[in-house]
Amino acid sequence: MTRTFGLIIVGDEILSGKRADKHLPKVIELLAARGLCLGWAEYVGDEPVRITAALTRAFASGDIVFSTGGIGATPDDHTRQCAAAALGVPLVLHPQAEALIRERMQDTAAEQGVPYEPDRPDNVHRLNMGVFPEGAELILNPYNKIPGFSVRDVHFVPGFPVMAWPMIESVLDARYQPLFFQGQGSEKSVIVFGAMEATLTPLMQTLEATYAGIKVFSLPSVDHPQYGRHIELGVKGDPAVIDAAYADLIEGLHSFDARLGPELVR
Repeated sequence: MTRTFGLIIVGDEILSGKRADKHLPKVIELLAARGLCLGWAEYVGDEPVRITAALTRAFASGDIVFSTGGIGATPDDHTRQCAAAALGVPLVLHPQAEALIRERMQDTAAEQGVPYEPDRPDNVHRLNMGVFPEGAELILNPYNKIPGFSVRDVHFVPGFPVMAWPMIESVLDARYQPLFFQGQGSEKSVIVFGAMEATLTPLMQTLEATYAGIKVFSLPSVDHPQYGRHIELGVKGDPAVIDAAYADLIEGLHSFDARLGPELVR
């Protein structure tokens, strides 16, 4: 059974341009390595109402969703609280998360050569990073032991790539391996010179109506370094019918005053 994967990227720093998002291309890469693909992505700033709305949609969607960012314990971190609000459940200190965070604090104290003081106010505050929606499961963090969490098929990881990416991989491999390379589609396309998208649209519509499980795509370019102005026109989807659909695409293109360039297979 195929499933849809989604990605929510949380953080004002992304929307303001202070930091460039690296999660979207990396998650696409991680999924593709397992024969999976990303169905949708959403960016949202550090605004609780918007985060709660995005997570409410994610929980209701039935999709497999990864959410990055906002799970720390500073005033601009709202994701944990918004997840609980979206689910209608209380926030609770997860006992295993508490143990891991205390272990991390002890490690840090040892590295600094100072005694570990569990009741020091800043150490008590750090335990908030283990306060998750009731019923959450942990996602272990190999970088610094501060865990993320999962509720059903929505998975929450930090915004730091060095932490987030191994955690996303671990969730994929532990929970979704049966989906790997299942229903994986094929893709064939051709470079078309001297044609307009509007002119090609009827052909694209005919192909999609003829072949169930096939999508026709058109990627125009005006300044490609190799091909210059062109359209990459192709079909993707069910491997069982991709060859027939592509053959009809090529035959249909011959009726237009267009020149065909290289063919691409992915």
